[in-house]
Amino acid sequence: MQTRLDFMSVQVRELDVSREFYTRALGFELAEQSPPGAAVFRDARGATFALRSLLPRTDPAQAFGVGVSLWFAVDIGAAHARVLAGGGRALTQPGPFGPMFVVQDPDGYQITLYQP
Repeated sequence: MQTRLDFMSVQVRELDVSREFYTRALGFELAEQSPPGAAVFRDARGATFALRSLLPRTDPAQAFGVGVSLWFAVDIGAAHARVLAGGGRALTQPGPFGPMFVVQDPDGYQITLYQP
């Protein structure tokens, strides 16, 4: 059996705040449709991921962003400028170990933007 990641989602405290961050600072485009309580994004290659409001079984006091690191392939120069212009904060600067940098979203998830 061959396995590949087809979809992923992360829970967020405030869906509107996170949706704004992922579109404005990171430049992601929303998919044409998202179910209630979620914001689905699709990239040019057809990969999808979603942000979603807390599921009913989730303890709202739990730590967000711990143990999860998201990696997205981008044009590194344009992405770095967009993150800063969009109000994002880079935790690292591009380089010196290749074209990549890390940002943190409103819920503490670390997002590595890299140029393959």
